[in-house]
Amino acid sequence: MDRLTEIVKEEVEKYAGSGQGIGIRLFPILDDTRQIYTVNAVDYPARENGYFVVVLARVVGDKVIIEEDVTDKPLLDALLQRGIPREKIILAYAGEPEPVS
Repeated sequence: MDRLTEIVKEEVEKYAGSGQGIGIRLFPILDDTRQIYTVNAVDYPARENGYFVVVLARVVGDKVIIEEDVTDKPLLDALLQRGIPREKIILAYAGEPEPVS
């Protein structure tokens, strides 16, 4: 695993914290084969609203594509603090275009 992927994986996993929030459980889903890293939230103990994606990022070549981020501490900021240049980060959820394969 290259350094870019390691950083993305580490930072996404942090959003799961202890695995619990107020009225939710948080699950990190870390797929090294596809280089997709996400944290999903499930209502707990009541299942009123179902589930939602807290943050989802994937690594494609030398780019990080952030598909979703509903946090108050954006993954973008965490990645920048870890030294990933802004030009290597694509905010797909904000409409930034993805690289053409």
